[in-house]
Amino acid sequence: MRKGTITILTLVFLGNFGFSRVSSFRDTLETKTVLYKVIHPDHLYVSYLFGTHHAFGKPFFDSLIFAREALLSSSILIKENLNIPGHLAEDIINQRTRITKWKKYLDKADFVFIQSLFSSGNLDFNKMTPAELSAFLSRYYKERICIGKDLAARYFSLDDYIGLVAEENHIQVIGLETTEEQISLINNDLKGMPRKIHKKRLGYTIDRIRNRTQDNCSEIEWYRQMNFDFKLSEPCRNSLVLGDRNEKWMVQIKDLFISQNCFVAVGLSHLMFECGLISKLKESGYVVIPIEVRKGR
Repeated sequence: MRKGTITILTLVFLGNFGFSRVSSFRDTLETKTVLYKVIHPDHLYVSYLFGTHHAFGKPFFDSLIFAREALLSSSILIKENLNIPGHLAEDIINQRTRITKWKKYLDKADFVFIQSLFSSGNLDFNKMTPAELSAFLSRYYKERICIGKDLAARYFSLDDYIGLVAEENHIQVIGLETTEEQISLINNDLKGMPRKIHKKRLGYTIDRIRNRTQDNCSEIEWYRQMNFDFKLSEPCRNSLVLGDRNEKWMVQIKDLFISQNCFVAVGLSHLMFECGLISKLKESGYVVIPIEVRKGR
């Protein structure tokens, strides 16, 4: 496992465009796309929302030629966070002094497996929390088992590959929150979870990684096929992970939308439901238009 190859944050993907329009825009918003054009009758600028799945990367984005065109037409890329040296997840975790007693959470075989998994990297898993390890393993399972991501790949998530494309084309990149805030979110989301539940969750994921079992990969194919119902009239299912963050992000996003052409790349679930960015932008007077991302669809 190479340094910086995996971002620790993983989100719940409940559901996730180029320049030709697709289906009519209803409250349910059933689409086959991850890209949305955003315009306002009182503003000159054109922006885009792109719903990511963090486990995907370069091959997926490179297949979406219209999405790349939308990104390159923008002056600013807005991501969930930035990878700042000294403030990466592994930097934050390695600076800790507290050690987790993994014997309380892992049986002997699972502990040996985790030791092996982290042996070639610089992240000290002994300083991780059970919630952080669970997030890491979930991400690892989706990337390496479900997708089969190249170990030598230069990128480590769809979001960060998009960031790389932006930087190579001299597009300004802005983060909506810090890695410190994201790590705090992971731990707060599972705060109070009993130790036996942590142990069960960790053992479940480790078993699937060890045996390369793909029985929990349906989410990956669902995103790849892009058959989404955004459920815009339904309330959010996680206020901590989705609703509260979307409210904070909207303050920054609306300020940027009135000054530049922007491309927003955030987890697909942040576009969904009543609390999602699509609904919030519509409430603010924006028109949000689904855009196809592939030719010939």
